[in-house]
Amino acid sequence: MLSGLMNLLRACFLPRSDRHVHTSSENGGRQDGLLWYKDSGQHFNGEFSMAVVQANNLLEDQSQLESGCLSLHESGPYGTFVGVYDGHGGPETSRYINDHLFQHLKRFTSEQQGMSADVIRKAYQATEDGFLSLVTKQWPMKPQIAAVGSCCLVGVICNGTLYVANLGDSRAVLGRAVKATGEVLAIQLSAEHNVCIESVRREMQSLHPDDSQIVVLKHNVWRVKGLIQISRSIGDVYLKKAEFNREPLYPKFRLREPFRKPILSADPSISKHELQPHDQFVIFASDGLWEHLSNQEAVNIVQNHPRSGSAKRLVKTALQEAAKKREMRYSDLKKIDRGVRRHFHDDITVIVVFLDSNLMSRASSAKGPNLSIRGGGVNFPPNILAPCATPTEPGGT
Repeated sequence: MLSGLMNLLRACFLPRSDRHVHTSSENGGRQDGLLWYKDSGQHFNGEFSMAVVQANNLLEDQSQLESGCLSLHESGPYGTFVGVYDGHGGPETSRYINDHLFQHLKRFTSEQQGMSADVIRKAYQATEDGFLSLVTKQWPMKPQIAAVGSCCLVGVICNGTLYVANLGDSRAVLGRAVKATGEVLAIQLSAEHNVCIESVRREMQSLHPDDSQIVVLKHNVWRVKGLIQISRSIGDVYLKKAEFNREPLYPKFRLREPFRKPILSADPSISKHELQPHDQFVIFASDGLWEHLSNQEAVNIVQNHPRSGSAKRLVKTALQEAAKKREMRYSDLKKIDRGVRRHFHDDITVIVVFLDSNLMSRASSAKGPNLSIRGGGVNFPPNILAPCATPTEPGGT
């Protein structure tokens, strides 16, 4: 009995290099301790590279790359979808997004017969609504799920256009070549929703003029209601629906006064870019990367090395920086197990998408093979929640 339980726990928690979501045998990645990576693959518009390093007991970052048909109908449109979902308080919300957001997007693309910012916005809202109904069902047995949430960064390349949608503080950065000088400039494509940014604090204060405590400086960090750094997310229903902000939710998540309107929002910032031949690549990454690297540093690393292994190289550079800040060697940091590792760095997810201008000019109806891959290689069945996840400090993402 005990050995069976140990095997179950092992299957639940240990990194497993043989559990991949893939449509053909060469699509799986590789595992090196807590680092999972896929050095190179082909998407509809060029090449890509992915890497994920785990720091939490349960991996709270989830991610995916979907390439091929972006609709429920084989007639298209065709293109590439990238998602980076940085969970907090547990892995449930980020896993839920990984299982549902892209399917919602395909449904709305079919209904509206094309890709648009409106399609993406509707897919986000349907995902938020779906997770809320899951929380409502789970609440009586598992009330702490109300305090689990996730940032949500999405890129969609379709018809030579790149849409970037974001909730929270993950980031998409474009590398654009400057013909005159030969350098590659870093251009941030995503708006971030973290109250450490003054404009985000002002936005929160203008949305909640009657609440002088809407944003609080706590232990030298700005937080919404003294609890969380981000102002927009999927999930975190304890700050969106007052009926979930009560016992038996842990006291640290409960507000003293009831609130009349949602404190956090699930409305993404969406931008649209017509891609140019000098647009070389886009780096999509959770804030775990950007804590240690500037936009330009990350772009330089990708630009100055071979394409293969770009994402792994970015993750390793971030880990080396994290080790340096703690005055330790990278080789020693690598020996620290997950859980304890979170004291040194966050889960980090990186997807580098290279843009091939020859492929970009193809009609979006030109069919390519469908590819589906998830960062970390771990595929949890839909709607299976981690039985042993208890929310950590609600501090950030």
